[in-house]
Amino acid sequence: MEQEMFCNLFGLMASICMVLGYLPQAIHTIRTRDTDGIALPTFLMMGIGSVFFVIQAFIHKPDIIWSLLITSLVTAICSCIVLCIKIHNDYYKK
Repeated sequence: MEQEMFCNLFGLMASICMVLGYLPQAIHTIRTRDTDGIALPTFLMMGIGSVFFVIQAFIHKPDIIWSLLITSLVTAICSCIVLCIKIHNDYYKK
């Protein structure tokens, strides 16, 4: 029981760190539309990874890991927004 509690605590801390890592970039990009410092392949892979985590959470439906699901949804949405702005800036504003 104690081991499960620590596991959940570390999962929650990881979730908070992941969301706090993505949100500032997404908010900055939405406000400024500046994507010059963003590497497209990196954000693409991070976004795809988040989508895979969402899928994994749904596959384990009886034991959905809520912190993983919520974190993955937030980071996938942030990644999609940043990627759309990045693609628009790189390919349509030239």
